[in-house]
Amino acid sequence: MLELFAFYWPFATTFVLGVIPIVLAATVVLHKRNENAAIAWVGLILLSPGIGAVAYLLFGINRIRRRAARTRLPSGTPVGSGDREAEVGRGEVESAIDRLIDNLAPNPAVGGNRVQLLRNGDEVYPAMIASIDAATRSVMLSSYIFKRDATGLEFVEALARAQARGVDVRVLVDGVGQMYSFPSIVPALRNAGIPFARYMHSFWPWRMPYLNLRSHRKVLVVDGETGFTGGINISQNNRLDAAPRRPVRDLHFRIAGPVVGQLSDAFADDWTFTTGEALEGDQWFPQLAEHGEVVARAIPTGPHEPIDRTRWILHAAILEARDRILIQTPYFLPDEILVSALRLASIKGVKIHILIPERSNLRFVDWAVRARLDELLNDGCNIWLGPKPFNHAKLLMVDRAWALIGSSNWDPRSLRLNFELNVECCDTAFVDELSNEFEAERKRARRLTLDELGARSLPVRLRDGVARLFSPYL
Repeated sequence: MLELFAFYWPFATTFVLGVIPIVLAATVVLHKRNENAAIAWVGLILLSPGIGAVAYLLFGINRIRRRAARTRLPSGTPVGSGDREAEVGRGEVESAIDRLIDNLAPNPAVGGNRVQLLRNGDEVYPAMIASIDAATRSVMLSSYIFKRDATGLEFVEALARAQARGVDVRVLVDGVGQMYSFPSIVPALRNAGIPFARYMHSFWPWRMPYLNLRSHRKVLVVDGETGFTGGINISQNNRLDAAPRRPVRDLHFRIAGPVVGQLSDAFADDWTFTTGEALEGDQWFPQLAEHGEVVARAIPTGPHEPIDRTRWILHAAILEARDRILIQTPYFLPDEILVSALRLASIKGVKIHILIPERSNLRFVDWAVRARLDELLNDGCNIWLGPKPFNHAKLLMVDRAWALIGSSNWDPRSLRLNFELNVECCDTAFVDELSNEFEAERKRARRLTLDELGARSLPVRLRDGVARLFSPYL
């Protein structure tokens, strides 16, 4: 045996360190769409064959080939399919942004929606739990982080009460997001007898479609009629009145109207993909009445698709802006295309205000964010640093006519790797409300200047630049 090993190990080593890296590098060249990512992976694989090959096999391959699970037609009646008066609220920005989204999104824009802004867990969680307690037919709940703390257990108890009343309950938690809580919420859901599933979860690395692919969506739909979505996770940290150790501010939205059916569609497709169970029937998809004036559309996105839909929509919105762009995000790491679009918009006279936390919950991300802000400042963009507590809200407003709310951050993970859900909203009154919320936060923030960025020491600038190199995976 030792003789055989001594004879064959040079050939095996040559194969492992020579042939396999070349094959993997060729695979990267053929299949990676992003040039920067391709260059990085090829360099790692060829310069460090063993470590690079293992890293690529575990983290670099997108194994998701999601077929459309939907057997239903898109929910709602498209705006413009009949009377053009239904398009009230789209305003002058309707043009290219909406034409592009009409061609990109799986859902039509639908009128007759009411979208209510809710702040922090102090407003959001009581509203969500009250809605669950009022459920008579069904509850769909999806969350990236679902912590097993006082808040998480309160949700479990409400879901269990609904289940005991005969309400159909389904809960979906992300396979990676569940690990933010130790112990996990999973035993509590299981002990309460609540039907749940973990999105793309596996204990075995070769069966997990790599850690970068996460369901970052936050959706609650009750009786198919009342929807909640936005950026908030389920965590005691979002209850500021309870004075948590690590407080997190956030925004979420309660929605009524035809677009709620599109939130149900998104959850049902994720549930079918994860469990194989199709959710059908009036308890999940009732006829929906109109409740307001907002024209809206749910936009689900994911890395299984051939395009980076959210990124394209952001690009189109920036280019179509005529007066102002307001951006609020906890993590601001736009790629070269989005940075160039913002700079061009500013140069042509659009007022651009970008609101980010002075300090987020991820220091390494903060370092990467600051590495290239000088380009935007040089071309007239205004950057504001928000105070503590950390603000996790995500908003985009273009002029006074168009807004995007939901789960996506302005970083490569959200725009290319995560499964996200956003909602475009067209209504002047609603956009004004969001703009007022943005303005109130901006008044509490301080302006970042070129002088402040330039005053960073050389070691700090090097640290920030190195962190920026890792931005595709932050």
